[in-house]
Amino acid sequence: MTRFLALLLLLAPGLRCAYAGAPEALRTWRAGEQVSEQEVAAYGIDRCFACCEIDDATFGRMRGKSYKAECTLPRSELRYLKVLHRNLAGDILLGEIICNEAISGDLLEIFRTLYDAAYPIERMVLIDEYDAQDGPSMRANNSSAFNFRFIAGTAKLSNHSRGMAVDINPLYNPCVRVRNGRRLVDPAQGAPYADRTRDFPYKIDEDDLCCREFIRHGFTWGGHWKSLKDYQHFEKRQ
Repeated sequence: MTRFLALLLLLAPGLRCAYAGAPEALRTWRAGEQVSEQEVAAYGIDRCFACCEIDDATFGRMRGKSYKAECTLPRSELRYLKVLHRNLAGDILLGEIICNEAISGDLLEIFRTLYDAAYPIERMVLIDEYDAQDGPSMRANNSSAFNFRFIAGTAKLSNHSRGMAVDINPLYNPCVRVRNGRRLVDPAQGAPYADRTRDFPYKIDEDDLCCREFIRHGFTWGGHWKSLKDYQHFEKRQ
């Protein structure tokens, strides 16, 4: 035991140095902030892809927003994920997302693969930063998962209400439906990207790495649906 303690004391300064170069944004995980490769290395890449239970501070951000008073899903079934992602310019950003525990491992693997491949995701902060309103979050091209809400225009709960659905780069991958002969695009600002024959940044198609990774992990893609096309949307049913 004495030798073990001596070894810990010997290593401790080095361990402290390993984290000393990590910025406050990483240590407190300020999602949306940019960090450098060197800062990530100092902090430890594996620590940047982590899952934990919903603590009181995080739940305080959610209460009354994504986690509404009538929410039927126990808080204990949700998980908070820390991930890194890159934007179109290649900048490294701190991301956060809340999902069902059942898909937390899948999402950590998917986002690690996308990060390693420099796949662009523009923004990933809790939808609670937008008061859990889909419109502002989508217009900001914010990727998100859990939000206790109904499917637009229906009385049916969305799979987001269970934390089993994820929306990626939603501005550039809108939901497109035809109603009474009229094409509806959500968000409306995504209308220029409803034409999927075009090439543009952040576009998801079935040959895209993001789509292939979600499918490989057992998710379905809204771009494959028949009644409507929800190009941003991936979900897993259990």
